[in-house]
Amino acid sequence: MFIADRFVRTNDRIRAKEVRVIDEEGKQLGVMPPFEALKMARGQGLDLVEVSPTANPPVCRIINYGKYLYQQSKRQHEARKHQKSIELKEVKFRPQTSEHDFDVKRNHIVDFLKEGDKVKATIMFKGRQMAHRELGWNMMQRLIEEVGEIGIVESRPRQEGPNLTAVLAPKKTGGKGASQKQHAPGPAAHGQHGVATPSQAMHGARPAQAAPKPASATETSGG
Repeated sequence: MFIADRFVRTNDRIRAKEVRVIDEEGKQLGVMPPFEALKMARGQGLDLVEVSPTANPPVCRIINYGKYLYQQSKRQHEARKHQKSIELKEVKFRPQTSEHDFDVKRNHIVDFLKEGDKVKATIMFKGRQMAHRELGWNMMQRLIEEVGEIGIVESRPRQEGPNLTAVLAPKKTGGKGASQKQHAPGPAAHGQHGVATPSQAMHGARPAQAAPKPASATETSGG
């Protein structure tokens, strides 16, 4: 039971006419005036602490208040240490990222997703590469398909200036039909992830029924 030391009443600060008293071991000692409960607590070298002020009558416990607060603080610190905060990682590609580098970056994304983090995949275009944005869109589609075992698309791919971005999140297990959706091949997978071609994205058209042709090894080579 957590006690907020800013608001808790202890010992002589307890103002109720009667309180329900619990000892250090959790045993009920009955209902009595606070001065009697405080006398019992001091006889044991302990404190009388109001742990449930809204109860009728209020509940007080005979405990070592300083030790109790220390233990509570220690438990909360340990709980925070074991809490996993979700982070947004970013992994960057270029339209002509080589096969080896693509595999390395994809594996990094898989590792991040397995650790419970979200990943922002960014394909960066530079200069004349903007004239061949379909290479980046094909690469993004390929990436989404290859991490489909562990991740889902949380934010659809979209062009943001010179960059194509998408946010991937860890797949939640146990969802009905989740496995079938993620493994649907060809056009179904294309529609599932909502990956449109550059012209569709710019003009608001719906994705084509047929999946775009994956980038070849020559198209994605060049570092």
